[in-house]
Amino acid sequence: MIKFSIIIPVYNRPDEVKELLGSLANQTQKNFEVLLIEDGSTNKCELVAEEFKSLLEIKYFIKENTGRSYTRNYGMERASGNYFILFDSDCIIPSHYFETLNDELTSNYTDAFGGPDNANDTFTSMQKAINYSMTSFFTTGGIRGGKEAMGKFHPRSFNMGLSREVYEKVGGFFNMFGEDIDLSIRIIKAGFKTRLIKNVFVYHKRRVDLKKFFKQVYTFGLARITLFKKYPDSLKLVHALPSLMVLLGLTLVFLSVFLCYWLGFPIVIYLLLIFSDSLVLNKSLSIALLSVVTSIIQICGYGSGFIIAFIRKVILRQKDSDDFIQRFYK
Repeated sequence: MIKFSIIIPVYNRPDEVKELLGSLANQTQKNFEVLLIEDGSTNKCELVAEEFKSLLEIKYFIKENTGRSYTRNYGMERASGNYFILFDSDCIIPSHYFETLNDELTSNYTDAFGGPDNANDTFTSMQKAINYSMTSFFTTGGIRGGKEAMGKFHPRSFNMGLSREVYEKVGGFFNMFGEDIDLSIRIIKAGFKTRLIKNVFVYHKRRVDLKKFFKQVYTFGLARITLFKKYPDSLKLVHALPSLMVLLGLTLVFLSVFLCYWLGFPIVIYLLLIFSDSLVLNKSLSIALLSVVTSIIQICGYGSGFIIAFIRKVILRQKDSDDFIQRFYK
């Protein structure tokens, strides 16, 4: 029998946690415990956890701030289940999630898995636009939206599971950029099986503040170079595409201003493709327009982070301090 231990790190997010716990309380199958770990929060969710104790098996912890990686490890060390599930606090879990997951692992067991994220009808237009820009083929190649990954599948920590056996052999997360992909690579190198389970998805209420969204995707760009330095064979062409698009876009803008305005036409065509694709998928003019904005932020944020990290870490050979990493993990 599989008993799941759900690990949720929290930093000043009581409202998000209430939605998440509410979705867990509505599961059609409840063979799980919930470990809720406050990572040095000043705005705690203790009252929220207390509210759901009659509906869920909840273990609530308060610890000093060490960052999300060590907080997830803290939870796994105290879990009693034999399979660990990792969610971000801004996720909402469909009611059939654990019933579907249990069926999938029973019929085709895997040592670790990842599932896609999505938006639901209750999300705001901005949240749906951000979801589009993070999952669209035209922005990320679809690799974050449920598309089969190149080579071995690398689960992401917003919706990720691993067995206790994996954790005991491989260990937990390191305090670094791209910590979830790093763990996935170590899991694969240790000989364990990973896979994408497409029908085990979460609704991911991503950051609606565009400044925070830029910071988030900028960090993803930094992370890719950190992973490249540690695992040179992990870097694929698709990971470098946003940075190439940033450089090409800047070049085309410069040439269109100082040489011929027609040279900016490819940028217009690309943005029209994003607008049209989002319009078809979301059936909303406002979401389609916002998708253009969030897609520009996604590409420029990730691409600039990738370029800056490449210059700092590959060309100049600088190293990131723990303080520098923690600034991006708040």
